Amino acid sequence: MGARALGPLLGCCLLLTLVCGPALGRVPRDQQTEQEHEVTPEDTTAEGTKEPPPPLDPTERTEEDRERYGAHRNAELPASRCFRCCDPGAPVYQPLPVPQINITILKGEKGDRGDRGLQGKFGKTGSAGARGHTGPKGQKGSVGAPGDRCKSHYAAFSVGRRKPLHSNDYYQTVVFDTEFVNLYGHFNMFMGKFYCYVPGIYFFSLNVHTWNQKETYLHIMRNAEEVVILYAQVSERSIMQSQSLLLELREQDAVWVRLFKGERDNAVFSDEFDTYITFSGYLVKPAAEP
Repeated sequence: MGARALGPLLGCCLLLTLVCGPALGRVPRDQQTEQEHEVTPEDTTAEGTKEPPPPLDPTERTEEDRERYGAHRNAELPASRCFRCCDPGAPVYQPLPVPQINITILKGEKGDRGDRGLQGKFGKTGSAGARGHTGPKGQKGSVGAPGDRCKSHYAAFSVGRRKPLHSNDYYQTVVFDTEFVNLYGHFNMFMGKFYCYVPGIYFFSLNVHTWNQKETYLHIMRNAEEVVILYAQVSERSIMQSQSLLLELREQDAVWVRLFKGERDNAVFSDEFDTYITFSGYLVKPAAEP
């Protein structure tokens, strides 16, 4: 048996000794009465058993006690003598105090903590519950900090020509001599071409004045591709003709005007006093925007 188990066992034995010891040494009151009234040979006669003397009067008992214990008033009465609670002058015995034992001394020391057990298996996933009610609408939030300024993209040009142009044995690029708008220089006046630096959707417009008794035949070109035609038949009267369109351009695409080569004379009218030929274009929507 270990040292920890001996401590509580010894404490229990001590407790039983303190509680049960005085009780084991006492003689029951009935046995004491029987001992007092036990018949002795001296009390018997020839006729039979002698009757016990009658009990003394309480007053006589008191006087007898005074005579017997007068010299020793301060001495305690014999512990073996019995008294009734109604007798005058009966000694008063103080109750035995109940022993108090500190239970904490019987408690053993705290044991060491055991090892942690293994983690159990996860349970099955339960079914999804019903969707709850829609909560109340929250309060309006505060105004946030201003964001960065959006970067805007622009591209635009508008040019004109004050000199007439006649066709010959080859195609001719219409070169312009008047610059109305040329934002960022995207239109090359020497080459007569607009170069795309901002990819996106562009709008283009071409306006010319026909020559009477002559045919007018031009193309709006994208790189080397003929996109649209501006055409006017031979007429006795000269009129203004126009053509416009939207084009989706990629970076470095070139847009320009070409005079077509034909069997008959092909010409556009203009003079040095007024501008009859114009070519314009601008960016509608950059490709970077969603």
